Amino acid sequence: MKLLESRRCYQALNPLHSLIYFAPEAEQEFTSVGLRSGRMSYFAGRAAAMGAVGAGTVTAVFFNFSPGLVAHHIPLAWELATPQAVLEARLRAVDRVLRRLLGEEVLTDPEVAEAARLAAEAASACGAAGRPLYAAHADLPVPEQPHLALWHALTLLREHRGDGHIAALTAAELDGLDALVTHTASGKGFTAEFARASRGWSQQEWDACVERLQARGLLDADGSPTPSGQDLRKQLEILTDTLGQAPYQHLGADGTARLTEIGNRLSRTALLNGAFPSGVFATP
Repeated sequence: MKLLESRRCYQALNPLHSLIYFAPEAEQEFTSVGLRSGRMSYFAGRAAAMGAVGAGTVTAVFFNFSPGLVAHHIPLAWELATPQAVLEARLRAVDRVLRRLLGEEVLTDPEVAEAARLAAEAASACGAAGRPLYAAHADLPVPEQPHLALWHALTLLREHRGDGHIAALTAAELDGLDALVTHTASGKGFTAEFARASRGWSQQEWDACVERLQARGLLDADGSPTPSGQDLRKQLEILTDTLGQAPYQHLGADGTARLTEIGNRLSRTALLNGAFPSGVFATP
């Protein structure tokens, strides 16, 4: 199994998980159980699998958020709603948003059920050692309905890869803000404006980070990646792919190709139906 094939599969599937973070249904369900609107829904919704953890734990495992932003919402969230209530609200939101973006046929689409089986088989090879966020979600029960079972399996694959990515960033001596700045400077992922605002960093903190990275020779005077910076990001992606290879290696080339095919189809449909707002992601 080539690393590129694994990455393509992950990229095909990731929008189907990530769409929950931009869906109005999520905030509606979370506020219905007592959470406050805004970023609290994101932090509590994603962290609830770990239980009523504190701000330090959430900051550590989410990695690129300002500690001050996290502390504004956690642990207050657990005074307003229990982790179990939040988990149930999250699954209700997933059900609603997948029906809206993929159509009611998502409930009976045989390819959704097939993808759920393939993704679950891949996720069965994910190791929990050193993967705290993955391990927490892996302990949750698997939903019975295929579209929810698929989303659960995709969550495991995403958090497993994410935990590995954080390990790679830490080994490269990049903290959460360093990671954000170098990634947005590469022109990939979030726009710099959205990344800074949504992760709770001030313009002063962002600018100071740029200066630190320039002193390390990773960014040039214009804030663009230097050759050393480009090489570092390339090596980070290769290491992340390597650390996240096990599930796709286990699934095999044919299974991975099939999961990629179905994932691409479902993701395209979700994107065409407005899964993500404009102005969030950088355009090539």
